[in-house]
Amino acid sequence: MRLTSLLPFVAVTALSLSTSAQAATTITWWHAMEGVLGEKVNASQSDYVVKPVYKGSYSDNLTATIAAFRAGQAPAITQVFEVGTATMMNAKGAIYPVYQLMQDTGTAFDPDAFLPAVKSYYTSRDGHMLSMPFNSSTPVLYYNKDAFAKAGIETPPKTWAEVGKDAHKLVESGAAECGLTTAWPSWTQLENFSAINDVPFATQANGFNGTDARLVFDKQPATVGHIQDLAEWQKSHAFEYGGRADNGTKRFQSGRCAMLTTSSASRAGIQEAAKGKFTFGIAPLPYDAEAVSQPRNSIIGGASLWVMQGQSDKVYKGVAEFLNFLSSPAVQADWASFTGYVPITTAAYQQLKDEGFYIKTPGASVAIDQLTRGTPDDNGRGLRLGNMPQIRNIIAEQLEKAFNGSEPAAQALTEAAKRGNAELEQFERSVSN
Repeated sequence: MRLTSLLPFVAVTALSLSTSAQAATTITWWHAMEGVLGEKVNASQSDYVVKPVYKGSYSDNLTATIAAFRAGQAPAITQVFEVGTATMMNAKGAIYPVYQLMQDTGTAFDPDAFLPAVKSYYTSRDGHMLSMPFNSSTPVLYYNKDAFAKAGIETPPKTWAEVGKDAHKLVESGAAECGLTTAWPSWTQLENFSAINDVPFATQANGFNGTDARLVFDKQPATVGHIQDLAEWQKSHAFEYGGRADNGTKRFQSGRCAMLTTSSASRAGIQEAAKGKFTFGIAPLPYDAEAVSQPRNSIIGGASLWVMQGQSDKVYKGVAEFLNFLSSPAVQADWASFTGYVPITTAAYQQLKDEGFYIKTPGASVAIDQLTRGTPDDNGRGLRLGNMPQIRNIIAEQLEKAFNGSEPAAQALTEAAKRGNAELEQFERSVSN
């Protein structure tokens, strides 16, 4: 792991925080970064008064944060995944909006420095940034170049029809035991499928226009057809469902499956696992050529940093400077180049380009190119839906029924939407009281 390029910046900011936050004040930061990403977070912050504390998965951390706030023991900063945004922004009295923190502490802050696709996700309808973007990603297609060569496939697929053709060829030729697998099935196969193919996932601009949004992905012929295809491919191992969360990645890392759809931020882990086993490439997520003539932008994943109420002025001054440090071009460029997350600011992206990073690292530009193509419309800004972590679990459960053949795809998606809408109704009631 390379940390040397980041350490000089750590030392500079440590001095800054020591002066303004008086060094003896601990700023607790709860996060959900594990594996090589967790090591990067902990190592890069070792000289700070900031104390990173790993709290488990994103869902675990969100649950822990809510419980801690209710008990009057919330951390100063907490990392919340993108689908927890609606929950956090509607948590009355719990958060200290970032724009307000920067104003109150007199800290320089320019929200326009952030990439538009990133900034818009964490900004309120009245134009104020509520949390600080930190680790933003988007799903991409990883493919095993060795298996592709063995099967006689020269280029990665661009459309889902091509994915099906290539996946069957990989298995039938003996180049791989499995053609395609996926991680984060709701995010990659429903949420981003909807955005890229310009079909709605939910009403009210996928929740951006109000808490009365309701799921409609089950009513989209392209979406239903896509899940039907995956379920059919499952029968011949052209597709293999790898499980919820990031479990499917292991099937690609082992060489069993020749294609994988997962987060761009998985690049560091995949690179480490594939070393000495096979070479891999990175390509954009496929699109449905029958739904759109040109693919639209994908949507972000990852997380942002929320500042919690209940801290001292000393802590908040240190938090403000720390957040500015994390979003600085040097730190973001280092973080993005190591992990596969996209640089969240235009300046960091430009620094990586100037350094020749994207030339020296083939495939690293795929995520940001995919994320920023075109102008996001109501189907492509992302999701801002209440109780989305619970809805993702429901979707995963119903997808499993489609993939194991116990329910037709259309029925499974209809039930997922019905159960998910019950969660949205409950959330709407909770925030209107």
